[in-house]
Amino acid sequence: MTENRSFYRALFALVLPITIQNLLNSAVNFADVFMLGFVGQDSLSAVSLANQYQFLLQGLFFGISSGITMLCSQYWGKQDMRAIQSVMGIALKIALSVTAVITLLTLFVPRQLMMVYTDDSDLIKIGISYLRVIGISYFIMSFSTVYESTLRSVERARTSTVISGTALLLNVFLNAVFIFGLFGAPRLGVAGVAIATLIARGIECILCLADLLSGKLFRPDLKLLFGRHRLLFRDFLKYSLPALANDVLWTLAFSSYSVILGHLNSDVVAANAIATNVRDLCTILCFGIAGGGSVLLGKTIGEKRIRDAEAMAGRLCRLTFLVSLATAGIVLALNPLIPHLFDLTDQATRYMRIMLCISSYYVIGQAMNTLLIAGIFRAGGNSRFGLICDTVTMWAVSVPLGFLSAFVFNLPPMTVYFILCLDEFWKIPVVIRHYRSKKWLNDITRDFD
Repeated sequence: MTENRSFYRALFALVLPITIQNLLNSAVNFADVFMLGFVGQDSLSAVSLANQYQFLLQGLFFGISSGITMLCSQYWGKQDMRAIQSVMGIALKIALSVTAVITLLTLFVPRQLMMVYTDDSDLIKIGISYLRVIGISYFIMSFSTVYESTLRSVERARTSTVISGTALLLNVFLNAVFIFGLFGAPRLGVAGVAIATLIARGIECILCLADLLSGKLFRPDLKLLFGRHRLLFRDFLKYSLPALANDVLWTLAFSSYSVILGHLNSDVVAANAIATNVRDLCTILCFGIAGGGSVLLGKTIGEKRIRDAEAMAGRLCRLTFLVSLATAGIVLALNPLIPHLFDLTDQATRYMRIMLCISSYYVIGQAMNTLLIAGIFRAGGNSRFGLICDTVTMWAVSVPLGFLSAFVFNLPPMTVYFILCLDEFWKIPVVIRHYRSKKWLNDITRDFD
């Protein structure tokens, strides 16, 4: 009983700030959608499609963050701060390099980027003005993402939440200022949302740099941050590349769903933008448990307490399942209320109601798979299984079925959406079987003394 209390106390200390951070992030996205609803349905749809590139980047960042968590949390169990600083430096170099390329594409070929997701000339025009500004923030946020992931991996989640929370709240405030022309500011509409995000990301980066230079995490050593670390680099690639590939391929597959829906009609796009934000907002606690649990598991494995880690994983599964059931109930309860917050066409409103009903059971599979694949398995360095599992289920099953149902069989939009939302359930039997095999329990640290 005492051990259970100690576990839940430590978990709560991590989950609470991570959940608050996820809540703020989802709330900002929801606020963007809500405020853009006053600008117009086309603006809402265009930004939703343009943001697919940020969604793709978030997949990249999630993969890099997983590599950081896998290695840093276990080295945190060993109290090896030099290894932690080296891992952070490796992640920084990768993140900055990739985001530099994406930023250049948004600046010089935004039209081509928008044409991937829609052939509607009005949506493309709006999306171009948004991408040319928002793209700059991608490069800035790469540093913040890596640093905040490192903070969470060494149980400094509270600091990470304060930094990102400050930036997110500033983002909401500036969005309102530039969308509605408050305090004498010009009404910039979609461009205003992009400018607000760019300013907020800049402030977030400055706060991260200030915390780093304060020495609270470690004394910055440029040789450790930007030097060559062959063994650690090899380990980072070995454990993070499958996670990175997994998250990028998963995100690309999920983004393909937007391609499919985006070529149906604008009502579907608008309804999906709102339903997705509602679902993300409701599942933040589930993802918080997966994130916090992964850090605790990694630390426990790094301390060589393998049996304790196994018992801890079982508690996390039971807790997540119960929370996911409650989440499904919340989504259903919100269904009658959400349509009154947006000015949508009657058809878009009908679509949104159906999407929310489907989302109510989708969140259960999503929560359990996220905990197991991205939380428990990766805590033990077992990221390869998730890559194989998600690649097969999404690219060999869900994406082909989605394209066939939409463009070959011309099924109704909501039937297509239902088929796309089966992706989390194709893999559940295989994921549970792998969990029971215990092949994910591995100590992946090295001794550098």
